[in-house]
Amino acid sequence: MPTPLTQEALRSAPKVLLHDHLDGGLRPQTVIELADACGHQGLPTTDPVALGEWFRDNANSGSLVRYLEGFAHTCGVMQDEEALVRVASEAVQDLAADGVVYAEIRYAPELFIDKGLSLDQAVEAVQEGFRKGEEAAGRTIRVGTLLCAMRQNDGWQRIADLVVRYRDAGVVGFDIAGPEAGFPPSRELSAFEYLRQQSAHFTIHAAEAAGVESAWEAVQLAGAERLGHGVRLAEDIRGDEVGPLAAYVRDRRIALEMCPTSNVHTGAVASLAEHPIKRMHELGFRVTVNTDNRLMSQVSLSGEFATAVEHFGFGWEDLRAFTTNAAKAAFITHEERGELIRNVINPAFDELGG
Repeated sequence: MPTPLTQEALRSAPKVLLHDHLDGGLRPQTVIELADACGHQGLPTTDPVALGEWFRDNANSGSLVRYLEGFAHTCGVMQDEEALVRVASEAVQDLAADGVVYAEIRYAPELFIDKGLSLDQAVEAVQEGFRKGEEAAGRTIRVGTLLCAMRQNDGWQRIADLVVRYRDAGVVGFDIAGPEAGFPPSRELSAFEYLRQQSAHFTIHAAEAAGVESAWEAVQLAGAERLGHGVRLAEDIRGDEVGPLAAYVRDRRIALEMCPTSNVHTGAVASLAEHPIKRMHELGFRVTVNTDNRLMSQVSLSGEFATAVEHFGFGWEDLRAFTTNAAKAAFITHEERGELIRNVINPAFDELGG
């Protein structure tokens, strides 16, 4: 008999996380303590429970622009090496406690240099924090880093350079983040061309705040290997008829980094009932389930699995598929992906009944 789909069972299942923002996943108490240490002003409260609720309520507005406002506080307290090490270490420990065995955590180094850090210092501090977090986690977890360029800013190339320079130190790929509408990948296609020439991986936030045209640019112009969110790619699907772009994404096995709760909070979809994850899963897309911003949306990956079970009727077999999809799309070697699936994911889901 399959194991009941309880919260504890979902937490115990090995999970693979591809879309998680470092500056969107701080512990509320850490935000408070770091704000006090660095003199950051303007926190709405210094009560950790109330602060967590404030982040959630501010995020759950249906607006990506307002959703991003909370990052003024998290990034505001992440401006020195000690803070970056602490936040990175705690992120790894929190994910490990939730049963995540492999995670790709992303952030934009340019957001952490307001008080004098260089881009390289920011990257090295975060990598040190990830290393410490892996050591302190108490269970096996591996973390890869995705470095983001802020799409509304110029200079994507300098972040692409960092990806290549630090790829032997745990940086596994590149992304562009920030406001999607009005800032398409075509603004700096040369950065993506450089990454391809250097055999470096990249994903692109697409089809979240903008429509199918955003996914088209990400895939057909930039050559994205994965799509961050990708929910509005469903606009290219009518019933059982899959449009040409959606079919291309599906058939090329370009993974969709879906984040159901966040997708509602940012207004990418109107409600969970209207989220396309189930339909796209049934149609054979490489769907993965992710957190996006754990603090802002007050979620965990096991919690998102529970949401998927409750709202879409998914069972262990589906959760196994999402986990395997994520492992296959991870920016690690073919051998490492195979070992993760064979030695970690399959045995655990066999036992759970999936």
